[in-house]
Amino acid sequence: MHKTFVAESNKGMVEYLLGAGYADARVADAMLSMDRKAFVPPQYAEHAYDDYPLPIGYGQTISAPSIVAVMSKELDVRKGMKILEVGAGSGYQAAVLSYLVGETGKVLTIERLSGVAELAKRNLANLGVKNVEVIYGDGTKGWQPEAPFDRVIVTAASPDIPKPLAEQLKEGGKLIIPVGSTYWQDLVLIEKKGGALIRKDFLPVMFVPLIGEHGFKE
Repeated sequence: MHKTFVAESNKGMVEYLLGAGYADARVADAMLSMDRKAFVPPQYAEHAYDDYPLPIGYGQTISAPSIVAVMSKELDVRKGMKILEVGAGSGYQAAVLSYLVGETGKVLTIERLSGVAELAKRNLANLGVKNVEVIYGDGTKGWQPEAPFDRVIVTAASPDIPKPLAEQLKEGGKLIIPVGSTYWQDLVLIEKKGGALIRKDFLPVMFVPLIGEHGFKE
């Protein structure tokens, strides 16, 4: 999507994202408050502020900073919202969203791999993040006990829009998800209006596959 940048600090990374238009002011503030290095394995710490995905174990990755910024910006998250994230990873995207929803909001993030779910919990706890709940389960089913959601974000590639996620989205709500094959996808923004799903494809991306009942099969 752009020439990869290399930054020496979290502040330098965020300044680039803001200047390049990947982040807006609110997302930049959120990313400044949640140091990406805290969510990167120690052996990759020197690359924490570079703009590319990094392995976190279990065959999973932490997304490139520019992708986190773009997805967060396009979701247009506001204080007090309730957000569902599918795919916790190391907890970085959830941490950024937790700042955006504020103390009156809540982020629920569902992770299908227990080891990854525990990693996210540890990282979020280490930063004192209190408004994120990490759930171990199949995120393609959404989370009915807390539905409906103001926003839904999926951080893995799906062959289509999982029906439960669309159903659990509030009227007027937004859902962002990579849709396509296991190798190449388009980042898709869905807005629910009058019960209909208005779709906008806006960026080619490459994510790990979304595994589950309403995603890719193992």
